[in-house]
Amino acid sequence: MTEPATTPPPGCPAHAGAAPLYGPRFQTDPGALYQELRQQHGPVAPVELAGGVPAWLVIGYRELQLVTSQPKVFGRDSTRWNQWPDIPADWPLKPMMAPVPSILYAEGAEHQRRSAAITEALAGIDPYELKKFSEEIADRLIDEFAGRGEAELVAEYAHRMPLLVLCRILGLDEDEAPVLIRGLVAMLDGGADAQSGAQQLLDVMLRLVHRKRVDPGPDVTSRLLAHEAGLSDEEVMRDLRVLLIAGHQPCAYWIANALRLMLTDQRFAASLTGGRRSIGQALGEALWEDTPTQIFAGRWATRDVQLGGQRIAAGDMVLLGFAGANADPTVRQESGRPAENNRAYLSFSYGDHSCPYPAREAAEVIANTAIEVLLDRLPDLRLAATESALVWRPSAWVRALVALPVAFTPGYVAD
Repeated sequence: MTEPATTPPPGCPAHAGAAPLYGPRFQTDPGALYQELRQQHGPVAPVELAGGVPAWLVIGYRELQLVTSQPKVFGRDSTRWNQWPDIPADWPLKPMMAPVPSILYAEGAEHQRRSAAITEALAGIDPYELKKFSEEIADRLIDEFAGRGEAELVAEYAHRMPLLVLCRILGLDEDEAPVLIRGLVAMLDGGADAQSGAQQLLDVMLRLVHRKRVDPGPDVTSRLLAHEAGLSDEEVMRDLRVLLIAGHQPCAYWIANALRLMLTDQRFAASLTGGRRSIGQALGEALWEDTPTQIFAGRWATRDVQLGGQRIAAGDMVLLGFAGANADPTVRQESGRPAENNRAYLSFSYGDHSCPYPAREAAEVIANTAIEVLLDRLPDLRLAATESALVWRPSAWVRALVALPVAFTPGYVAD
């Protein structure tokens, strides 16, 4: 349990020695930074977001579970943040934590109402149909580059495949996919276009809601609109944006990170030609080693409290360090790697605001199918660059490659 807060010693400010969650070092090797933070500060560390904004990063496995399972102490409503008076209107990271009336920031009975609607709408996805059209979309995308003998798998495949599947699930038109990808990437990179990217997504969702009110179909949006929770158009629009972001980015980068692991780690080399280590094992290890959502913003302390040896003041922002918590030595083997088939990773969060189970199932089907079809179609797939040349996105939130260039023997393309 958390303990009552104590006053820090005079001359010892709460964020002395805060580590920046930006810059080349963090972008290239965040794992090394998490390890240093653990050594210097323990399971909860003072950090700084772009613009000198202070926060606490939870990298302890047990501590992260505590934070996410105590909503009365660490709330989801970001209006509590004590830094809002000092946050510029154009702060690039604002879209990730601005208080908006969506399921992401709802608490108590309101969160339960919206969460139940979303979970039941997602539960209506037929897993066999999902597998079928995931295969169809994967084949169609691979056809576009199979005859070339080379491809860039992030932009041409990992980004597009889960988004096109999500378009089908939500009832979106596929021709909206390019706009959605631009908005998603801009928002999560936290650059100058972050706020316009966030608005682009809302605009698309609003058009979708209006269309499905008039012409419902066998999709998640129509089921949300018809749910007994009586969600308004505004509520559905905002919750759909949450579903889109939470469904696309983690899945896209899960696919890319698992492929990178299989293409660079000799333990998985045999998998590329149907060897011992399965695609499922590669996907599992990718969640442990390079989990797509490495940090999530966040929780806000409802009162002064002590956590992991740190004094957290009321209104402080607490970031969920999924990647750091997954690397906590208390949950790792002596070898430093998790046991095979160990699914205790925190990559889907924990507690009431964790990823709904039907969404996890769908993500696993999509990611597994994406890699399965790719390796079946292009069995001699190989990295077309040195591992050290691969570049990671400059994001505090996601662990994601900018590009994954590959080469292969030109394969069959369907007519």
